[in-house]
Amino acid sequence: MGIRTALMRLRQRSLTAARNRSVQEQGQALVEYALILALIALVTIGVLQALGVTLSGVLNKVSTNMSAVSNP
Repeated sequence: MGIRTALMRLRQRSLTAARNRSVQEQGQALVEYALILALIALVTIGVLQALGVTLSGVLNKVSTNMSAVSNP
């Protein structure tokens, strides 16, 4: 086997390895984004549940005050 053939095989192996790594990294990034989105959803749900009663009271007060205002 000549040096040229060995270099071509080495180049081909390097390109294949780079492609495989790229596919694995894309899948990993997708999983990371999904985990971040799930965490944001959980935090949002928790905050809304904690503030839900207070926010409901505020909105009811605003509604009551607005209904007391006469429409022109």
